[in-house]
Amino acid sequence: MEIDKSDTAIVFIDPQNDVLSEEGANWDVVGASVTENKTVHNMERIFQAAKSREYEVFISPHYFYPTDSGWRMNGPLETSELETHTFARTGQLDLTGFRNSGADWLDRFKPYIEDGKTVVASPHKVFGPESNDLVLQLRKRGIQKIILGGMLANMCVESHMRHLVEEGFEVTVVRDATAGPRHPEWGDGYQAAIINYRFFAHELLSTDEVLDRMR
Repeated sequence: MEIDKSDTAIVFIDPQNDVLSEEGANWDVVGASVTENKTVHNMERIFQAAKSREYEVFISPHYFYPTDSGWRMNGPLETSELETHTFARTGQLDLTGFRNSGADWLDRFKPYIEDGKTVVASPHKVFGPESNDLVLQLRKRGIQKIILGGMLANMCVESHMRHLVEEGFEVTVVRDATAGPRHPEWGDGYQAAIINYRFFAHELLSTDEVLDRMR
């Protein structure tokens, strides 16, 4: 995939405390993968390169509001997220307690996300971008190619990758700018995602390779 700032953007999924901070609600299941991949460090390197080289950056966040507790059917991961209050906010228009909560951005990412230029899409409510405005935001800016990373590898990132490919975008996934959960019965989500990235993404690259291409 040719990478050029005229039609290529960075898309990061869920760069939030609950999945990237040692204090987050999901660190017990994702911490090992985040640490091994140096996920936070690599995401920051891409943020820095994107800002210095004038690439557009998009964030697709995950938020749950109190009214979402009224859902009558959930998969196992949705059930777990609601039980642990992952990505929980007090309301759509209420930011009480949001700052530095599990739903907030990781502190070291805030200068990049809150610079007035990064596009923060409306929240996706399950795993993919079908329920938010990410595709609209990309189309409105003439983006055709995406460098994709964030959390979690086998859930939101993979779901975004699949949908964006179906929407006609070229997608490169950055394999060490993501991470996944490990479950004693269900297995290693990161390894499962890497297999599927190889089948579906246009390219699967390391952060070093992406930064080299962005020059």
